[in-house]
Amino acid sequence: MINENDSPQNSLENQGKTVLSDDKNLMNITQYLKDVQQSHKRSIPPLEQWHPKHCGKMDLRVKANGEWWHEGQLVKRQALLDLFSKVLWKEDGKFYLKTPVEQIEIEVEDEPLLINQADQVEIEGKLYLQLTTTNQDVVIVDEEHPIFMREYQGELRPYVHVRFGINALIQRQSFYHLVNYGCLSETENGEAVLTLKSGDLVLHLST
Repeated sequence: MINENDSPQNSLENQGKTVLSDDKNLMNITQYLKDVQQSHKRSIPPLEQWHPKHCGKMDLRVKANGEWWHEGQLVKRQALLDLFSKVLWKEDGKFYLKTPVEQIEIEVEDEPLLINQADQVEIEGKLYLQLTTTNQDVVIVDEEHPIFMREYQGELRPYVHVRFGINALIQRQSFYHLVNYGCLSETENGEAVLTLKSGDLVLHLST
């Protein structure tokens, strides 16, 4: 998991050993994300360190189109949505809002996060795909945060892994930007395949 709370371990100075290429890439990406997240003033709490008691369910639903509804009312305040998304937690296939003292189950139809921006950034001389959620989470596509296709109600949709087992749906316009960064080809069976590269990671997505 890569976020602004991560800190590279086993440094050259402390260990006197050669850092493997993958470790160096990880440290470079981690430092980049720290800088970017700080500029966005976005900080994710250390949810994995909290072990609160379960406090039942609340009437909060995240619809498949990304809308949040509370007791039948659409939540429109972006500041509140950003706060909710910071404390999202997934455990045993269920979604929760998690604090140090309580863990409350909510309903999520598909995934609770949305990608609305896709960019290409350079880190230590390599080009990476950078995805940004509507809540200003910044995700660098790598082996731990891959883009993948999954079916939802008969429709093939693109997602990226963000954190804590939680994925984000890549919105249509952002996916079109990814197509521009990649290469479309066709298999012998007539299936369209999008090839994307982020750092050393190469993804082949059936579209």
